[in-house]
Amino acid sequence: MTPQRTLATAGRVLSQVRHDPRTIVLLLVVPSLLIGLLAWIFSDTPVFATIGPGMIALFPFIVMFLVTSITTLRERRTGTLERLLSMPLGKGDLILGYTLAFGLLAVAQSAVAVGFAVWVCGLEISGSIWLLLAVAVADAVLGTSLGLLASAFARTEFQVVQFMPALVFPQILLGGIFLPREQLPDVLRMISDWLPLSHAIDALQAVAADSQDAAYVGGEVLIIGAWVVGAVVLGSVTLRRRTP
Repeated sequence: MTPQRTLATAGRVLSQVRHDPRTIVLLLVVPSLLIGLLAWIFSDTPVFATIGPGMIALFPFIVMFLVTSITTLRERRTGTLERLLSMPLGKGDLILGYTLAFGLLAVAQSAVAVGFAVWVCGLEISGSIWLLLAVAVADAVLGTSLGLLASAFARTEFQVVQFMPALVFPQILLGGIFLPREQLPDVLRMISDWLPLSHAIDALQAVAADSQDAAYVGGEVLIIGAWVVGAVVLGSVTLRRRTP
C-alpha cells in the first residue's frame, strides 16, 4: 500500500460523487430532513430531546452504509474494480481510498446533521458540540466501513439491502433508542454491549446530557474505531475483483 495510490483512489471516488447530485442529496440532505421530521412530529413533547442524539447516530449510519456498499458493489459488477486491481493497485489501497473518500463525506454529512439538529430543530446539548460532532463523524465512518464489508460479500444491490436485517436492524433495536440499554433483559444487554452502534448512541447521549466526562466519550469512540479498523481489514481481505 502507498499513500499516493490511496489518495488517488479517494480522489476518483470523490470526483464521481461530485457529479452525482442524487447521491449528494442523499448523503447531505436526507439525514437532516429525517431528523427535522422527527422534531416536527414531537414538537409539543419532550420526546425529541430524548431521542434526538440517537437519531444523529442512526440516520447518517444507515445512509453511509447503503451508499458505500451499493457504490462499491456497482463498481465491482461493472468490472471497474477488476480493471483497477489489474494495475499496480492493491486491495488495501482500494479499500482505504474508499474509506478516506466516504470518511470525508461523513464529516460533511455529520456537520450538516448536527448543525441542523441543534440550531434548526432546537436539540439541546449540554456538553461540547464539537465533541458531539466528533462522535457523529465516527458513527458515520462506522456505517461506511460496514458498508464496505457488506459489499465484499454481496453480489447484487438487493443482497446489500438484505444485509441490513443482519447488520443494521439489531443494532437499532438494541442500541438504546427505544428503551434505555440498562432496562434491556440481561442477555440482550450483553449482546448490545458488543454492537458498535450502541457505543455511538451512548456517547452521543452522554455528550448531549453532559452526564459523562471526555474520557468516557473517548473510550466509546475508540471502541467504534476498533470496529472500523476491523471492518476495513476484513473487507480488504475478502474483496473480490468481480462479481461472478
